[in-house]
Amino acid sequence: MLRVLAVDDEKPALGELLYLLRSDPRVHSADGATDATEALRRIGRALDAGPDDANGIDVVFLDIHMAGLTGLDVARLLAGFASPPLIVFVTAHEGFAVQAFDLKAVDYVLKPVRRERLAEAVRRVSELVESAREPRQPVSSSATAAASAQAPHGATVPAVQRGAPDQIPVELGGVTRFVAIDDITYVEAQGDYARLHTTDGSHLVRIPLSTLEERWASRGFVRIHRSHLVALGRIDELRLDAGATTVRIGTAELAVSRRHARELRDLLLRHARR
Repeated sequence: MLRVLAVDDEKPALGELLYLLRSDPRVHSADGATDATEALRRIGRALDAGPDDANGIDVVFLDIHMAGLTGLDVARLLAGFASPPLIVFVTAHEGFAVQAFDLKAVDYVLKPVRRERLAEAVRRVSELVESAREPRQPVSSSATAAASAQAPHGATVPAVQRGAPDQIPVELGGVTRFVAIDDITYVEAQGDYARLHTTDGSHLVRIPLSTLEERWASRGFVRIHRSHLVALGRIDELRLDAGATTVRIGTAELAVSRRHARELRDLLLRHARR
């Protein structure tokens, strides 16, 4: 069963979160902290005591916007420990999801917290903690690949190494799902949001296109227009017609701005020579 620390500087919100956590049969204990300093002090004591101590902490349910250190600051500090507790962010703000999962968060729950949504987060954490407690068994390469594909990003799974962020969280009907970045063919700017296009559909996330451009440059995504970011390897065709440049990705035809056209042609040429 889980030993939980919940952190929120708003006492009513903290009280409601603790009530919901304590009512979950998978939670052994749930304590609260009203600021980051207190939370770090408790976590430090728990780590010093060891993972089997009764006062240990398996997971921290962490608000993001708090006075002083933010929840993201706390997560960055915990990343420096050898065996930190798992982290679930609980926040009213959608815009920090990418940063949260870059910091290996298990889940990202939006306020107001719904019982069933919190139960899903607890389920994910519980499965990870129980897996980590089981004796390690030799696994085949196929089993390792399957575990890597199914585990929530940033989770610790026996015999599976944690890697760089390969997924992006999207909210669908109040449930956080994970879209593999390799499945994204292009991204379309929609104000402060971005629409992720895959071969199976599209997903809207509250992340500016410029942020995704910076984060995904090393994964082969290039800007072709102020409104579009494309996966270089997904381009099926480059067209030049009366001075206008377009690319085709599946059935979508996207305009390439003049300032990006030459760079894109050079990138495609280098890509083709590999």
